[in-house]
Amino acid sequence: MAETKEEKEGAARPRPLDDITVLDMTTALAGPFATLLLAGLGARVIKMENPSGGDSCRENAPYLGAGGASLIRRNADDISVSAINRLRNKLGITLDLKHGDARAVFADLVKKSDVLVENYSRGTLDRLGVGYGWLREVNPRLVYCSITGYGSDDYRSPAKAMDTIIQAQSGVMYTSGGPGDPPIRVGIPMADYCAPMFGVIGILAAIHQALRTGNGQRIDVSMLGALTMMVSGEPFDLLERCGIPQRTGQTLPRLAPFGIYRTRDGFIAICAPTETMARAFFEAAGRPELADDGRFSTRNARVENFAELDAFIERFTRSLTSSEALARLERAGVPSAEVRDPSAAARDPRVLKRGETVPLSHPKYGAVEEVYGMGMPIQFSGSSVGFNQPPPDLGEHNDRVYGQILGYTPEKIEELRAQKVI
Repeated sequence: MAETKEEKEGAARPRPLDDITVLDMTTALAGPFATLLLAGLGARVIKMENPSGGDSCRENAPYLGAGGASLIRRNADDISVSAINRLRNKLGITLDLKHGDARAVFADLVKKSDVLVENYSRGTLDRLGVGYGWLREVNPRLVYCSITGYGSDDYRSPAKAMDTIIQAQSGVMYTSGGPGDPPIRVGIPMADYCAPMFGVIGILAAIHQALRTGNGQRIDVSMLGALTMMVSGEPFDLLERCGIPQRTGQTLPRLAPFGIYRTRDGFIAICAPTETMARAFFEAAGRPELADDGRFSTRNARVENFAELDAFIERFTRSLTSSEALARLERAGVPSAEVRDPSAAARDPRVLKRGETVPLSHPKYGAVEEVYGMGMPIQFSGSSVGFNQPPPDLGEHNDRVYGQILGYTPEKIEELRAQKVI
C-alpha cells in the first residue's frame, strides 16, 4: 500500500528526542509508561531486563497469539497485550546486575546514556552497589529518574507500592460515588500513569538544564505525592464545611447544571455552569422561563436550589433517548455528550485519526484480534512522534546494543552470554 502524503511528511520530520539515549531499567507499569512516552517522542530507549525473566508486564493477561486472544499463555510466542502496549519502540537487552561481571558492562551502558529511568523498590540500586552516587561518577551528565511509591528518602513507608494501595492512601477513592457509598477504586491505574508523566516532565527539564551546565541530576518522583497533589486540586473538605457533601455522586452541585443523567436508553453528561450555558439548557429543556426564575436565575441560586434543579434535569433527560436529548442540547449550544464504554471510546475516529489510540498487533502474526492501545496524545507541527516498532523479545537486541553501540566483539558478547551475564 502506498504511503499517504501525511505519512511521507511525518517520516521526513525529525523526532523531538532522537538525539537522546535512555537506559530503561523499569518494570510493571509506572516505569515502562515513562519510557514509552520518551520512546514515542523519539528517544532511543534501551530496555534492560534480567535474562531469567524480564519485565513483569510480560506475564499480564490477556495474551495475543496465532489463535487470537486468551487469558492464559497457550504457546511460547503468545505475547501479553500489556507488553505489546508498553514495550513498543524499545531495544531489548538482558543483563543480570547480580552477576559479578555485570558491573563493568553496566558502566559501559551508563556512559552511552543520557537518561536512566528505574522504578525498583526504594534503595534497590544502592544495595547492588550501582546507586546514584556510583552512576554520577560513571557519567556526570546522566539524568537519573527514580519512580517509587513514597519517594526515595522515605524509609518509614513500605518499600513496595501498587496502584490500588496508592489510590487508597491518596484520598482519590473518596472523591467519587455518593455520601454513603463504599470507597471506589478508579478503574484506570491513576497513580501508575500520573507519576511517570511527572517523571517525564522532570527528565525533560533536567535535560534542558544539563545542556546549559553539563551536569545531570537525580529526579525523585513519588506515586503518592503525584496522585495526592491532584486530589488536592479540588477543595473537597472545604466544600463539605460549606454544606456540600464531599462525595456528590453523579452530579456537581456547585456548578449546576452539571453531571451525569439517565435517559430512556443510557446516560448523558451535561455541563452548563455559566449563566449563558444555563439559559441555553433551560431553552433546550423546553422551559426557557426558568432562566428568569428566582430559584435558578443565578449560579448562587442554582447551587442553593440544587436538589430541585437536579430533579427537573432528571425528568427532562428520562423523557428522551440519549440521541434525542443530545440533539436538543447541541442545537442550544449546551456542552453535552453520551457516556460511552471504553471499547467505543478507544475506537472513536477522532482519536484514531490523531494517533491518540492505535491498533495493536502481534509482532509475528499481525492483527489476530481487534485490540487498541495507547498512542501519543501530542501533535507537533515540525516533529514526528508515535510508535512504529513492535515490542522486543527478551534480549532480542543484545547483539545490536552490545556490538554496534558499545563496540563489543562477537566473541565478547558470546562469552557474556555463556557466563549468563546477559
